[in-house]
Amino acid sequence: MSNRLNSTPNDLRAFWMPFTANRQYKKEPRLFVGAKDMHYTTHDGRQVLDGTAGLWCVNAGHCRPLITEAIREQAGELDYAPAFQLGHPKAFELANRLIDIAPDNMAHVLYTNSGSESVETALKVALAYQRVKGQGSRTRLIGRERGYHGVNFGGISVGGIVSNRKMFGTLLTGVDHLPHTHQPAKNAFTKGMPEHGGDLADELERIVTLHDASTIAAVIVEPVSGSTGVLIPPKGYLQRLREICTKHGILLIFDEVITGFGRLGAPFASQYFDVKPDIMVTAKGLTNGVIPMGAVFVTAEIHDAFMTGPDHMIEFFHGYTYSGNPIASAAALGTLDTYRDENLLTRAAEIAPYWEEKLHSLRDCPNVIDIRNLGLIGAIELKPIDGEPTKRAFNAFLNAYNDGLLIRTTGDIIALSPPLIITHEQIDELFDKLRKVLMNNI
Repeated sequence: MSNRLNSTPNDLRAFWMPFTANRQYKKEPRLFVGAKDMHYTTHDGRQVLDGTAGLWCVNAGHCRPLITEAIREQAGELDYAPAFQLGHPKAFELANRLIDIAPDNMAHVLYTNSGSESVETALKVALAYQRVKGQGSRTRLIGRERGYHGVNFGGISVGGIVSNRKMFGTLLTGVDHLPHTHQPAKNAFTKGMPEHGGDLADELERIVTLHDASTIAAVIVEPVSGSTGVLIPPKGYLQRLREICTKHGILLIFDEVITGFGRLGAPFASQYFDVKPDIMVTAKGLTNGVIPMGAVFVTAEIHDAFMTGPDHMIEFFHGYTYSGNPIASAAALGTLDTYRDENLLTRAAEIAPYWEEKLHSLRDCPNVIDIRNLGLIGAIELKPIDGEPTKRAFNAFLNAYNDGLLIRTTGDIIALSPPLIITHEQIDELFDKLRKVLMNNI
């Protein structure tokens, strides 16, 4: 530990940091040098309670022994194996175990290296599936306003966060967007799923009428929109989307990069909401954030549609150098073992009521205009400072960090998603610290 402390790099210039106010950061750097269970250790020796599971990904807590040991053993046994025309045992074992916990209509898995790549893969599968089914006119993709689907061209095209899109031109053509479901005038301070807004799913019928169903390949949505500030789906909304997609032969893609692997109290949000997509996108919690990896789940119907022609021919021209990487696969298997042994894929259901109570207790804090929650996710929306959008939440982020708490901000919204191992006592600590921050964040 002593060798890690006070290990501030002597030059921060070379690293252009992602989604970061680089100039501000490099004046006052915040560095983590260690982590264990629910806490990070900073370069100056402080403990910081992780209120965000890293970036929505460290669901089992930090430096868990089954995961680190699985990585260590695999690195000494088989470091890399090509994924094209060759394989290794753990990639197949992992796929089987993933299907075992997935919704019962899911049958096959494609591997990627991130949520962004998982989205690109899912969109390509959807387009190719329509073509191999003889419906090549179905090329249109439908996303949603305020949706986040990663940062690659397909993902930001179907995504709906303006700041992620505006610098990059026209992006993919043939994309349309559903309206978002955020209705604070009707649903502010709702506990769980909002009562109002389920009818917004019917906007998909309007889009179908505008473009004709024969041109639409797929609809992609997050069951719970995370990075835009935790937008909980209204009651009946996801069920209605499923009905409309089925009616018109449109594939439904759930982006479960955030909601997958126990965040809502079920292995996947599709199980929590009892809505079955045709394609399911995952990453983050798959390896507990330890090694980059993603997985895209598809139904047998989609997979089997490609399994035609001579059996020596490649059926789907897509993949990555690191698809199913041996060490990443080992990390994922260690992660699934940890989830299983500690019942973490369902633990959020047990602890969610206490989480909800403590989260909504902050309603009386200054400048709090909405609070939202589901499972072990929460959001606190703050009134923006006039003429300085995002600054109030960013100030809260800095003050929380200085007081030993990691939170996530997006716009003027504080997002919370702690590791699933969090205790009642740690929930108390988290919200006591956050109350102090908000009371002084005028």
